Amino acid sequence: MIELNQVVYLYDAKKMTFNFSAERGEIVTILGPSGAGKSTLLSLIAGFIRPTSGDILLNHQDHTNTMPSKRPVSMLFQDNNLFTHLSVEHNLALGLSPTLKLTAAQRQQLTFIAQRIGLDDYLAAYPSQLSGGQKQRVAIGRCLLQRRPILLLDEPFSSLDPKLKKEMIELMQQIQQEYQLTVLMVTHQLDDISAVNNRCVVIVEGRIIFDGNYDHLQNNSDIAAYLGLGS
Repeated sequence: MIELNQVVYLYDAKKMTFNFSAERGEIVTILGPSGAGKSTLLSLIAGFIRPTSGDILLNHQDHTNTMPSKRPVSMLFQDNNLFTHLSVEHNLALGLSPTLKLTAAQRQQLTFIAQRIGLDDYLAAYPSQLSGGQKQRVAIGRCLLQRRPILLLDEPFSSLDPKLKKEMIELMQQIQQEYQLTVLMVTHQLDDISAVNNRCVVIVEGRIIFDGNYDHLQNNSDIAAYLGLGS
């Protein structure tokens, strides 16, 4: 569960204001032009930046001023943030322990997740030996090992070719349903919306101007034209 109540963030002279909520197990796609505030919204929820005012509730607890590591949130970026000098196994292990020292139970968890994302035969490999889709699988696996109920995706699949992107979206949907994650996904690619078929939020100039399903978004001629839908 995510709830932002009158959350204000000042960036230079620009004021962004967010009133937003998402239920457990919901997938929300976030759209808008560059600089509109999409990544700012995710960063506020993750705790990478602090609001000027307002309240951020996550799983019914106030996390407005909580450190990122203490929030029930995992975040996946476009560049996947893998450590090139670490193997797949060790990159995954960071989701369990920053020291990479795992208990027997944690090693079992890592093995299970590696199998779940289809990389159990690549644990000794390094990121330079992986494809783009495999790197994103490692990043997703690390998020899952953190065992946090909220997953934030900041254009994670935009650099992948259409086939890999479709594969990764399908994997994300399967994992989301299996773990009942609340997922917020920023994208500029409209195909991602129709593939996920979920709730859409449009942000323009630091404000949410639309919140509804994809069909309603397409039927809103002003916003659809602005975003290039149906063109």
